[in-house]
Amino acid sequence: MGYRGAGNLLLTEKPGRGVGFDAIGMSQLSTQYVFIPVQATRSGVAYNPTGDSVQFAFMPQATQSPGLSDWVAASWDTNTSSVLFPYSAKCLVGPAGTITLGLGTYYMYLKITDSPEIPVLLGGILQITT
Repeated sequence: MGYRGAGNLLLTEKPGRGVGFDAIGMSQLSTQYVFIPVQATRSGVAYNPTGDSVQFAFMPQATQSPGLSDWVAASWDTNTSSVLFPYSAKCLVGPAGTITLGLGTYYMYLKITDSPEIPVLLGGILQITT
């Protein structure tokens, strides 16, 4: 089953959750990319979303919505050998990354700026540990 983000983007849906994957973990000492897999369609045909800008937001509470200052820059990664998810949005997280997060659990949001649509989707959970 898929979730259509404002008609253009199809991301995997987990039962009872948003999109992307369930949860991932990383050390607060690590700097590494966090990925959210994306499968995009336009009018039922596969679509390459890498021309669209993409941003992540990491929220500490499930009931907290991202504000303007919560969004950080992200980019696209392409894996042509993947039939289901040829595209992934990625954000560099950690001390030398785009954003440094403290210990805790964060709800990852993905914002894809297309024209005219701008879907904001829940992409999964990130656990930052020692």
